[in-house]
Amino acid sequence: MSKRLLTIAGTLLLLVCGASAQAPSPEAMSAARKLVVTLKVADHYRVLLPQLLLKLRPVIAQDRPEMERDYDAVTAPGSDIYAPFVASMVEQIAVVYAQSFSVDELRQIDAFYAHPAGKKFLEKSDALAQASAQISQDVSQKAADELKQRLIEALRQKGHKL
Repeated sequence: MSKRLLTIAGTLLLLVCGASAQAPSPEAMSAARKLVVTLKVADHYRVLLPQLLLKLRPVIAQDRPEMERDYDAVTAPGSDIYAPFVASMVEQIAVVYAQSFSVDELRQIDAFYAHPAGKKFLEKSDALAQASAQISQDVSQKAADELKQRLIEALRQKGHKL
């Protein structure tokens, strides 16, 4: 889940940085929107919204049971409360993609993710990212431990007391 959050945060950062860029063509936007649908960006965002609303619940309802019930009813999954945010996010991400790739590139990327290998990659991307992060963390820790010992030994050989 953290990968998705980072992806959305990164995308929003790109939006802020690229806000002054030229508006993409209608053809580029069409291809980018299609890619965003293929990538199921909205589905990933919809998963995050309930978590956001759950964090807001105690702040808004203030531990008052009658407010909590109404809050839960208003924010129930499938509620229209999500729609404008999902639509806005999808459109803004489409703009980022349209500004980052040519129409032909967008179509090629979409074609890849529409094929079985691309679909499988999307299905496994979260697990792959988590496994890769764990490997990176483990190797980095081992490297830090070994480098620390090597550096201490090198400094001792130069006469430093550690």
